[in-house]
Amino acid sequence: MKGPYSRGHKRKLSSEINVVPFIDVMLVLLVIFMITAPMMTQGVQVELPKFTSKPIDNPDDVTPLIVSLDDSGNYYIDLGSDEDKRTPVALDELGSKVASIVAEKPKTPVLVKGAKTAPYGDVMGLMSTLQGAGVPNVGLISEPPTEG
Repeated sequence: MKGPYSRGHKRKLSSEINVVPFIDVMLVLLVIFMITAPMMTQGVQVELPKFTSKPIDNPDDVTPLIVSLDDSGNYYIDLGSDEDKRTPVALDELGSKVASIVAEKPKTPVLVKGAKTAPYGDVMGLMSTLQGAGVPNVGLISEPPTEG
């Protein structure tokens, strides 16, 4: 009788790949990345650069809806050539007006024109209101940097 380590015994080779160690390593890496990824984005102080951007392509038949925010926190709606519509609008009223305009003309581009000194919270409130009104994309209007 021959033992398992004798010369005459041929052992059958297994052609299967053991993936359990690979899965273990991937799960450990996944946990490490899930823990470290939020730490990389929090608390970073950033000074935003000033760049000249290309103008937005606007078809001639579509007038953009411009929502303005001044440094006092007042909101205004401007539909192109109507210069007499410069009366302040409440934020909830602005949302309903924008929703009705977008419902009539879904392709209307909505642009936000915010004052440089406008509070960030007011700008975010305006963006949230526009999103709630059904505006899929909001553009931001800026001026090119001055040379000198």
